[in-house]
This record gives sequence, structure tokens and C-alpha cells, in this order.
Amino acid sequence: MSDGYTAQSIKVLKQLEAVRQRPAMYIGNTGIEGLHHLVFEVVDNSIDEAIAGYCDWIKITLHPDNSVVVEDNGRGIPVDIHETEGIPAVEVVMTKLHAGGKFDQKIYKISGGLHGVGVSVVNALSEYLEVEIRREGRVYWQRYERGKVVTPLSVRGETQRRGTKITFLPDESIFKSINFDFDILNQHFQELAFLNPNLSIEFADQRIGKNVVHKYQGGIVSFVKYLNRTKNVLHEPIYISGEKEDIKVEIAIQYNSGYSERILSFVNNINTKEGGFHVVGFKSALTRCLNLYTTQNNLLKKEKLSGEDVREGLTVIISLRMPNPQFEGQTKTKLGNSEVKGLVESMVNSELFSYLEENPTIAKAIVGKIIEAARAREAARRAKELVRRKGVLGDSSLPGKLADCQEKDPAKSELFLVEGESAGGSAKQGRDRRFQAILPLRGKILNVEKTRIDKILNSQEIRTLISALGTGIGEDFDINKLRYHKIILMTDADVDGLHIRTLLLTFFYRRMQEIIQKGHLYIALPPLFRLAKGKKEEFYVEDENSLQRFLIEQASKNIIVTDQKKSLKLEKQALKSYLTNAFIYHSFMAELVKQGYPEFLIESLILFGIKEKTLLGDEIAVSKLKEFLVEKGIKERKIYKDQETGFYTLEVSVNGHLSLVDSKLINSFDYQKCFSLKKKLHLNATPPYFFYKNGQEIKVEKENLLWMTILEEVKKGYVIQRYKGLGEMNPEQLWETTMNPQKRVLLQVTIQDAAMADELFSILMGEAVEPRREFIQTHALEASRLDI
Repeated sequence: MSDGYTAQSIKVLKQLEAVRQRPAMYIGNTGIEGLHHLVFEVVDNSIDEAIAGYCDWIKITLHPDNSVVVEDNGRGIPVDIHETEGIPAVEVVMTKLHAGGKFDQKIYKISGGLHGVGVSVVNALSEYLEVEIRREGRVYWQRYERGKVVTPLSVRGETQRRGTKITFLPDESIFKSINFDFDILNQHFQELAFLNPNLSIEFADQRIGKNVVHKYQGGIVSFVKYLNRTKNVLHEPIYISGEKEDIKVEIAIQYNSGYSERILSFVNNINTKEGGFHVVGFKSALTRCLNLYTTQNNLLKKEKLSGEDVREGLTVIISLRMPNPQFEGQTKTKLGNSEVKGLVESMVNSELFSYLEENPTIAKAIVGKIIEAARAREAARRAKELVRRKGVLGDSSLPGKLADCQEKDPAKSELFLVEGESAGGSAKQGRDRRFQAILPLRGKILNVEKTRIDKILNSQEIRTLISALGTGIGEDFDINKLRYHKIILMTDADVDGLHIRTLLLTFFYRRMQEIIQKGHLYIALPPLFRLAKGKKEEFYVEDENSLQRFLIEQASKNIIVTDQKKSLKLEKQALKSYLTNAFIYHSFMAELVKQGYPEFLIESLILFGIKEKTLLGDEIAVSKLKEFLVEKGIKERKIYKDQETGFYTLEVSVNGHLSLVDSKLINSFDYQKCFSLKKKLHLNATPPYFFYKNGQEIKVEKENLLWMTILEEVKKGYVIQRYKGLGEMNPEQLWETTMNPQKRVLLQVTIQDAAMADELFSILMGEAVEPRREFIQTHALEASRLDI
């Protein structure tokens, strides 16, 4: 090949070591972020091929078992023998840390993967990884398990195509869960498609039957339009671009009628969530440029526009392509190249000013918006001065209803924001006064998504909250003055409580986001149930699932199950395993029923033995399935074949309810779980079944009623109280369940994806009704813990 990409392009810096012992060093953590980082690392290699001009198509497929396939039509990883390592180059890439083509700028002038640890780390943290390379007319294949080679590189055929296909399954012994989130992955792939115009990124999630293709000719202009699609925009996007010293800069700017700013920055397709010098340069230039424009056109008197003024309602995408970006760590969240600040500044200063001069209508709309913001800021300043004189926002003043703690070190102090005076009273009595402060909130606070800063400061509840935190707000905000390093939202589990929690989250995200970024914001998880047995035994569980697990644990200690012939004996661990599987099975079945599939239909499909969707591609097998369902009393209404996929769909009627038996259902995660668990529930015994409780024999006629009957009998031994609000707990109970650091469960609030978070707050709390209606309709089935 003439592209020069060979084994000699692969530079080896260091052996792969200790990745499995310390995975967090390479992927951040072993939670949901680290799990998804594996996919991003593999996709980034394909993206680098696209940037280099050798790839225009990438497909990511997620299988029901959470294995991932990433395929592209790039050049294919080199397979010739590496000069210094003496093994195929692909093996070097897959098994050696700090090995890859990214160190040779002849091969990848622009790349996000600078450290060369990406795919080798994915390999080390996967139960297995298979690589298939289509290159120079041949198909090469190799398999690895937990980072080690298990088969030599072999030729598996011939092809005219080219590219790389990597299949891997994350190792369950490393990650807390290997269940991928569709939205997190899809959002990332969509971003990549926006940042790389005309690149097609296809994402197929076979667990839920979703298949999406992202391809945008407009690049970041399309991106900024997409981000503002739920808002009232003031003008068409402004596009600025330029290149100097091998650094290419693209910026898309659009203002909307809202009050929050949204700045997304990328370097070589990497989302620099913490910004860097490119963002600093843009902010500085934007403020200077708009001040110059308003001054020259006599639009302001003496006052100057602040950075906060010019960024109100702003949505901007900043995308850089550069040869040697300096990132902070492997997660690449902040750009450290100081030279880009001046480059971005000069480009924005000249091009944006010229644009405003040439487009007076757009300039008028933007300037009108920011002058309004400046006046509101001035009104807010006067409001602050007024309340300061009254002692509400003073540095030393604290609101009267705040029950402060004795501890003065913020790192050791906690502030509970509690819904209602009643729960606030219990919390004040139950807390540990040494380090726990309580601030009761009356009713629902102001929705800051729809409100400018001057109006926000007129809200008594928000002023009280700002005063308690001690940081100030707006331009005065100083995270170093935060008085508590744990701020805990403690609201009821009902609809009103969740609404108040959402309003508080909106406030912190829009007006004090640094508190979230620094890891200071938490959500308390009060229990939903209290179980009492006599006067001495008392237990608390947080939700329905925890209640069932508690009952299963108690059953396994006290109950033995036999059948009519006494050939069956279920007790202790065996009984616990049976009851747990039964509960999980019915949980997944409930999800399928929510989606509109009758339980009898699912049971019949499992009984028939249809596990793989491939059966729906066989006409004879589909006919047998249809006959089987008809025998069960399920009426077949229609049968048709999808010519594109080759799979049949059966439209059936169960008690008048229409359902589709198709590849989407059979391939879904819920169905696959039900299918695998059903076998474990078969007891291979002769009903009826018997078990004993308190010396009394209880008889169960049918196998499918056994697990539920056992748990119902165990439940009879307890008085179960379902809490609707925190006010129903006395101070001792509130301390024991929700406030005691030794026993409580807290959720830390983080921002995993700024674009997704911003959009979610805009949809849920903004002015536009239609996007909110669509969101509710889409996610209605996912709702839980509703007080209805």
C-alpha cells in the first residue's frame, strides 16, 4: 500500500502492566464512566482514521450479552512483523501499553489518542477481544482473553474490502456492571458525527432493538442548531474558522432567548469538559469584541458589558484540530496548550467583529439581548446591595431558620436542605450538631430555568439558601467560601418531593455548577419501608427491590420446601437462589408487560424455545411457531417478512390484545434474561409443594405460585409501613436511616455529559411545552416510586 502505514509506524514505549490491578489509572474508574470509556477508546481509533481521510463509515453494535462490535472501513491495523518486537504489529497494538501509530506524525498528524494506551487497555479489561482486519485483499483474525493472546494471527479468507472490526466483552470481575447505557453511547456518537462532517456513524443496540445513523453535512453548525432546537433562537448560527501553524479552529455561535450559557469545547474530537486555553481565549475575545461594537455604535453609555452579560443565552461549539495537544491525564478533560489562547482570541476578534458590521440585523438582536442582560445584572447588583444592608447576604450573616453546626472546617461539615418545616424539625432534633447543619425549605423554590438573576434574588427562599452556602452568586460566586463540602438534598419520595429536588438541581446546575463539578452535591435516599417484628426488631429498606431481597433472606433462614414425593428439598442457599431468580425473572417479565407484551405470550415463546432472532429468518421454523401459538389459544392475525433484514414478524392477538413477535422482542435484554432465568426456575419435581412456617404446613398447588406464596407468608410476620414523607419519621428514625454517616446511602450528583444535562434541564424546566410532552411520553414506562 502507498499510505505508508506499516509495522514500522508502530512505536513501542512501555510494556503493558498492572492495568487489571489498577484499571482506574487508565479509564478513570470501574463504574459506569469507565465502562463506557472502553467503547470510546475503540471508536476513537476509527475516528482517527476518518480524520486522516481513510474512513467514512463506522458501525457500533451492542449485543444482548453487552458485548460490543466496532467496525470501520479504514486502512486496517498493520499485520506485518514488527521490527523490534518480532510479533505482528496488531499484536503489539493490542498487548503493549504505549504502542500505536499516534506517536508517528507521518501516520496520524491529528489524533485524540496520544498516549497509545487505548485499545490495549480495552483488551486487558475485557473477558475476550477479537480483532478482524481486512487489509491487502485478506481477512486476518486473532483472539485475546483478558489481554493475553490465545490464538495466533491467522488468515480467514479473502476480501476486496478494508477496515478493522473489534469485538470485546468487558470483564465482569473488573466492572461493577457491564450493562451499557444507550443514551450515553448514542450521545457520544452523535457528537462525533457533528464534529466530523459526512462521516456516517451507525449505532445498533440489539438489546432494545434500536438502530440509529448519525451523519451531518453541516458539522458544528448543525450541532449548535441541534442543541438549540428546544429554544427560541435569535439568529442563524455564526460560523468562524481559520488555520495557523497546523492548528485548525472552528467555532459556531448562536444566541437564544434563554438565560443560561452553553459552551462545548473539543480538541481532536475529545470533549474538553473542563475547558482550557481555547475556551479562555474565546470568552476573552467575545467580551472584548461586543464591548468594542457597542461602544463604536454608541449603544451603551458609560458602563461596560461583563463576560456574564455577553454569554447570557449563548450556545457555542469550539472545535480544534492540532498536532500536539497537551491534556490533563488520559481522560483529557482540559487543554493546556497556552499558544491556542492568542490564536482563538485574534480569530474571534477579527472575524466576529466583521460579521457584526456586515450583518446589522443579527448584531441588533444579539446586542439587544446582552444589553438587557447588563441592565438585569445592574438591577441584581442593586438587589444584592439592598439585601446586604439588611444583613441577608453579608459575609458573616446566616439565615435565622438555619440550624448551623459547631464544626467550622467546611471539609468536615454537612448541610441538609430539607423539604418542609415538619421534616426540618425532625432533622434538627435527630442530627449530629457537631458537623450537621439543617436548612428547612418552605414549598417549591423558584424555577431558575425561566428566570433572570435579578428576579432570582427577589426570592426569599433562594436568598436564604445563598446566604447559608456563603459563596455568593453570579459574578460574586466564590467556591472557596463554601461553608459546607457536603450539601445534601433531603426531600420526600413522592411527586412533590421529586419536583422540589428537580428545582434545587436546576438551581445548582444553572447558577452554582462548580459545586456539582467539585463533588459537593448529594441526594439523600430515605427508606421507603419500615418493617417491625415485635417491639425489638426493626428494619428499614429503601425500595421495593430491597424489600423483596430482605424477605428472601428471611425465608432462606427459616423455610424448607418439599414436593409431594419428598424428592425435592429446597433450603438455605438453594432456596435463596431459587427465590432470587424467581424475583428477577418476574421483574424482567414486568418490564416486558409494561412494553405491551402479555405475560402469557412471553411464557409461550419461552416454552417453544425461541432464543435467537435467527429463528425468525427461517420460514419453516416460523410456521411451527405460529402453529404452537395457535394451539395455546393465541390467534395469529398477520405474518410478514422484512425484506431488508430478512426476518419475519408475527402479529398475534392475546385476549384481544395485539402484539408483535419480531426480532426486536426476541433480541431484547428483558426477553433474553427471562429466557435464561426460566430454566433455573424449573424444579423438576412433582406438585403440589409443601413448606412449613411456625410448625404449620402450607400447601401450594402450582409451581408458578410457589415463590410468591413463600414471600407472602414471610411478610405476614412483619408490620410493614410505607413512608410517604420524611415528616412521618421521628428524629431517631430519621437519624438512623438517612443521616447517620455509618448507615445512610447518599447519591453524589455528577455531570457525566454536559450537553445531555443541559438539554435535559431545558426540556424539563424550560418554556417549550412540546419537547417536555415528547420526553414524558418516551420515558413514562421508566417511572418508579410514584405515589399513586
